[in-house]
Amino acid sequence: MKIERGRPWPMGASHDGAGVNFAVASERATAIDVCLFDASGRTETGRVRLPERTDGVFHGYLPGLAEGQVYGLRAEGPWAPQDGDRFNAAKLLLDPYAREIVGRFEWRPEQFASVRGDLTRPETSDNAAWALKARVVVDDACDRGGDRRPSTPLADSVIYELHVKGYSARRDDVPAALRGTYAGLAHPASIAHLERLGVTAVCLLPIHHRIDEERLVGLGLTNYWGYNTIGFFCPEPRLAAAEGGKALRDEFRAMVRALHDAGIEVILDVVYNHSAETDSNGPSVSWRGLDNPGSYRLEPQDRRIYTDYAGCGNIFDIRRPAVLRLVMDSLRFWVAEMHVDGFRFDLASVLGRGDAGFERQAAFFAAVAQDPALAGVKLIAEPWDIGPGGYQLGGFPRGWAEWNDRFRDTMRAFWLRGGPSRGPSRGAFAQRLCASAGDFRSQGRAPSASLNYVVSHDGYTLRDLVSYVDKHNEANGEGNRDGTNDNWSTNAGVEGPTDDARINALRGRLQRVLLATTLLAQGTPMLAAGDELGHTQGGNNNPYCQDNEITWIAWPAADDALIDYTARLIALRRTLRPFGNAWYDGSPDGLSWFEADGRPLDTAAWNDPSQRVLGCRIGKPGGGGPPLLLLFNGDADARRCTLPPGPWTLELDSAEPDGSTRRLIAATTIDVAAHSLALLASTPR
Repeated sequence: MKIERGRPWPMGASHDGAGVNFAVASERATAIDVCLFDASGRTETGRVRLPERTDGVFHGYLPGLAEGQVYGLRAEGPWAPQDGDRFNAAKLLLDPYAREIVGRFEWRPEQFASVRGDLTRPETSDNAAWALKARVVVDDACDRGGDRRPSTPLADSVIYELHVKGYSARRDDVPAALRGTYAGLAHPASIAHLERLGVTAVCLLPIHHRIDEERLVGLGLTNYWGYNTIGFFCPEPRLAAAEGGKALRDEFRAMVRALHDAGIEVILDVVYNHSAETDSNGPSVSWRGLDNPGSYRLEPQDRRIYTDYAGCGNIFDIRRPAVLRLVMDSLRFWVAEMHVDGFRFDLASVLGRGDAGFERQAAFFAAVAQDPALAGVKLIAEPWDIGPGGYQLGGFPRGWAEWNDRFRDTMRAFWLRGGPSRGPSRGAFAQRLCASAGDFRSQGRAPSASLNYVVSHDGYTLRDLVSYVDKHNEANGEGNRDGTNDNWSTNAGVEGPTDDARINALRGRLQRVLLATTLLAQGTPMLAAGDELGHTQGGNNNPYCQDNEITWIAWPAADDALIDYTARLIALRRTLRPFGNAWYDGSPDGLSWFEADGRPLDTAAWNDPSQRVLGCRIGKPGGGGPPLLLLFNGDADARRCTLPPGPWTLELDSAEPDGSTRRLIAATTIDVAAHSLALLASTPR
């Protein structure tokens, strides 16, 4: 088998109709071999050495090689962990640019480049029989059938975070063979619920090809959430009804098209900060064996150790051109070939880390900003990592939105913490309600950059947040030590006997007011799937490893009244457009804040953490309609609030299960129930 020189681009294996070009990046390898296997990936049928190296890329062209060829890589070079090098030619490696992955990872001693527990000794057994391999894929873009992106402006977006499997796994109106799959999410019954709510985008928990951690496999668990990527160009096959190959990719594309047809965008939660190869003692699956110091950030004082700002054992070194190219090529693939509409970047501060820490003008942000293939896609940062200076809320460039955990924490504290001085001041509450201007207004960023949420996949569900004082993560196999014990008090305001009916009524009221605060606030709202129907995880606030009925949405137990209430909130947001997407400047047509008796809030009142009642008059809402009123009562008792000169129409009362029917308020005051908010609109005389 004679190999030709080939080209150093594109990366990976590229079929041109007559043969395959291979291009593999490694600055430190001395040689790279391509090993060919039969269709099953079990038997090696040939091996060739890439003959050329250009600017750190090994390359070669094999004429006559067909589409569908299964292959793996072997890299030669020094075994010198103290210098960062972990080359071991006994280990078959996965091409980082694999478009289709063959096999399922097994935890065996052969998967490690060194003897377990001894980095000085290479592990010499050949792992080819158990290694993940790649399959050569031609350009298989499907006919999109007129698929058009909804292109919903961020300021008009309502995002719904979901897990592909957990969303439809228990839907009886989806065929059993499709439940928990891309096809299950694309099914009309699944989409009908999204349409009923009125959400504009789904944000899918990671769907890139993953492997499960050794500890979880030993416990009979999986990395259900998927934050353990090994293939940045491959949909996770365990989420597909189809049996791999082009059928899998077409199923994913068909899901995107079906959601687009319903006017719903598809945003992917992506994990480019770290890989599934974990820490110094992890397996050698791909990058570690091809060019360890050219892929990962290593500790300068001991290059055997990986810098770990992700808490997962390693982080990619995106300062390296090859790593930056990999991330950018992956983003372009999902936009151009799979037609997604945006990305939520897990631990995005890692991607902005330069030599001296986080940099707003880091190479990654510049590369994204200038790339025409990514123009118009939604870019959402989780704006922190666990390294020094890693918390960067408000620190990302223009064009980015950010998960606002300060909104989450402030709103939880305002509505759920009882007693004086235990919650935020009304000033802090108002700041978060108005898109956290102190964090986002600088650098010319719009209010929509604040992605507001009270609940996400990570933590309690909304129902559990108002139901559990202590977490219940026993099923995770860590003795209930994992996760954060939020200790939210759920019985505040219930006087006398705490019977089930009163507790359930309070929990319902707290769910509704938290949903209303999220959906009516300034900024971009995000809901976690199931929170609109009362989904519970039994108090497990870290169910990342629970692929079962703990996490699968319990559709048979859905609270239809809460679904209708949530849909009404989204409709009110769309029609009344409270706040809008412009910053307020203190003009008479802007915002005015007042006490329950109508007096303006003074400085002392703003900063008093013992008070939980306030009103806000929005003189010029975002839609340019009539003035609006928002009245908030976080107290345990109803409060009578004085209305500004009216008349006013009550549009929403979160204390009532249906949100209240629309009605004119003839009086000059209104009673706002405990733990609730009211939305009113000015009525023309």
